[in-house]
Amino acid sequence: MESVYKRILLKLSGEVLAGEKGTGIDFDKVIDICTRIKEATELGAQIAIVVGGGNFWRGRSSGDMDRTRADHMGMLATTINSLALCDALEQLGVTARVQTAIEMRQVAEPYIRSKAIRHLEKGRVVIFGCGTGNPFFSTDTAAALRAAEIGANVIFKATNVDGVYDCDPNKNPDAVKFDNLSHNEILQKQLHVMDATAASLCMENNINILVFNLEDPDNIIRAVKGEPVGTLVK
Repeated sequence: MESVYKRILLKLSGEVLAGEKGTGIDFDKVIDICTRIKEATELGAQIAIVVGGGNFWRGRSSGDMDRTRADHMGMLATTINSLALCDALEQLGVTARVQTAIEMRQVAEPYIRSKAIRHLEKGRVVIFGCGTGNPFFSTDTAAALRAAEIGANVIFKATNVDGVYDCDPNKNPDAVKFDNLSHNEILQKQLHVMDATAASLCMENNINILVFNLEDPDNIIRAVKGEPVGTLVK
């Protein structure tokens, strides 16, 4: 079976890359995830990735630190994760490129939209680091922005829960899971799929969001094939 999507923006949290360690990078986990990304490309999907940096740094919990400086530190954390993903993909025989929103030419390409699209068209995986390159914006917003810029058909948001609930399922055993939602419902019900800026950007650009659990990395392949998994926001 081939991919039902031509171009996918995969949003990974930094915490996912830490595995059970909770912090840093669990390279076995990274290889596990990248193996599924490789399989997705073999099914015909063009894959771009935005990754967070929460396994190294969470600027929102930085106390009295200047928010702009804290966010810049977070951007550097996303670059570490981007390079780790790139290395794992290359070990698996997948050609990958890291592009960063803040220039650091010695370690990555600067983000250039047309070049990113060209990489995708050639079958390369493109990993976007540094979020949007601006403080006060989350990597969720970066995922929505890059998805719109490269013409992605969908955002895969791979998280530690198996979809979108009406409340936190870790705190409330009676939480109700949604199979389908609209962008409007996400905003009106204040469901924490993405922050409001990211959700609004997806709504304005008609970008679907598929939220699923990455504890089982095979969910990436199920999602690529169009099998029912997680919650679809459209």
